[in-house]
Amino acid sequence: MTAPRISYAHLLTEPNPKHVESLVKFFESGCQERGTGGFGVEIEHLPVHNSDDTAVNYYEENGIEALLNRIRPYYDESKEYWENGRLVGLGREGISVSLEPGGQLECSLGILHKPEDLRTIYGAFRREVDPVLDELGFRLVNYGYQPKSGYADIPVNPKDRYKAMTAYLGRVGQFGPCMMRCSASTQISIDYVSEEDAISKLRLGTVIGPILAWFFRNTPYFEGRENPYPLLRQRMWDYLDFQRTNVIPGLFDPRFGWEDYAVDVLSTPMMFADLTHTPEALETPGTDLHHPAFYENANDVYPDRELNAYEINHVISTHFNDVRLKNFIEFRHWDSLPVARAERLTEIIGSLFYDPANRERLESYFDGIREEDVLEAKANLQAHGHQAAPYGNSLEFWQEFLGLEGVLADEPGDPKHPDVFQSKTVFEYFGWLRLTECDLEVVLNVIQGWSVEGRPVFMWRVGMLWFDMISAV
Repeated sequence: MTAPRISYAHLLTEPNPKHVESLVKFFESGCQERGTGGFGVEIEHLPVHNSDDTAVNYYEENGIEALLNRIRPYYDESKEYWENGRLVGLGREGISVSLEPGGQLECSLGILHKPEDLRTIYGAFRREVDPVLDELGFRLVNYGYQPKSGYADIPVNPKDRYKAMTAYLGRVGQFGPCMMRCSASTQISIDYVSEEDAISKLRLGTVIGPILAWFFRNTPYFEGRENPYPLLRQRMWDYLDFQRTNVIPGLFDPRFGWEDYAVDVLSTPMMFADLTHTPEALETPGTDLHHPAFYENANDVYPDRELNAYEINHVISTHFNDVRLKNFIEFRHWDSLPVARAERLTEIIGSLFYDPANRERLESYFDGIREEDVLEAKANLQAHGHQAAPYGNSLEFWQEFLGLEGVLADEPGDPKHPDVFQSKTVFEYFGWLRLTECDLEVVLNVIQGWSVEGRPVFMWRVGMLWFDMISAV
């Protein structure tokens, strides 16, 4: 007997069938417009003052608004984005510059035909922006979280959407304001050629994303102190708002398809309604085109018809799963990375998802994997760090199995502090050896060198001996 099919999320909601059809057609369009092999890369940057490494906000003199206005001549006037009389986005062929809630500067690049294209296009962006940054007295840092400032130090930029998100996410989870104002990521997007191909890539990306996040972790700080979490951004998103984050509900059910994803997205409260491209609202005097929608889903907000492209993209943008489906597939696991590391990560994604032999090998290995297995693997990494065994295998195994050599872990996220990386324990520094099996004299000599460099000190116990241990930051 076949198990009954259920709706995996929001069981007391009923999405509009016309809206569901709109999203399914949107997903189908991703097959029609492109073949396979392209990439989109988004790199978010944390703006910090050169003087003290604290966060730069949108409103301050010589802040983010000043930067956007100074680089406007490099972009197309027709692709500028303004809200409430303030400039909040720029664009031109192949690149757009936008803002996250705390003034993080996001550079979206693509479509890239090969990973090496990233450095070329990104290099042009930096040649334009860096001289302006020097004059304004701040720089762009590639960490997963602000180095000195906390969420309470940073005002939200002037977008109505972010005001509503602050009110909502600041009350439903653990880390809403932290994520919005202080975090930064690297996101990579890939193509698909069919529904089957898209679902397979969604599953594989969800499974291996946390492992890749470990090898590309880049968050040395959290709320002005050393970061205590092995994968901080992953933890923030997992505990943010479960109805719109984490693993897509039902993804690992063999019956799962585009329609299921559409139902989940359309049934989720939107947080924020955007009716600026809804003709019915524009024709009705007095309609509030921007307003909070803490309990309303798309069926409550939009008319009884198929949704247009702008409305579809807005609805999807209120979902933040580990892997997100649009008319492409967006992997969202990773901290903000310097461009060399982002290029290397893009190469790895290309190898794993575009190489037929690697795809077949991955799909075969993870055949029968369940949602609970993914959740356990994520928890395992958070609980055990370098000693974790996600899916029952060591990180050494995954490094070899996924081809994760040369992840450029020594590439600094902030050139002003070239020796600062996410903390490594002495076990990581000395490979996968037990400390008690190492030459203690060698270990202590290294520790002494770290101490001279001023690296943070904590206590480590070997047998009955306590001694000062230095983390390799």
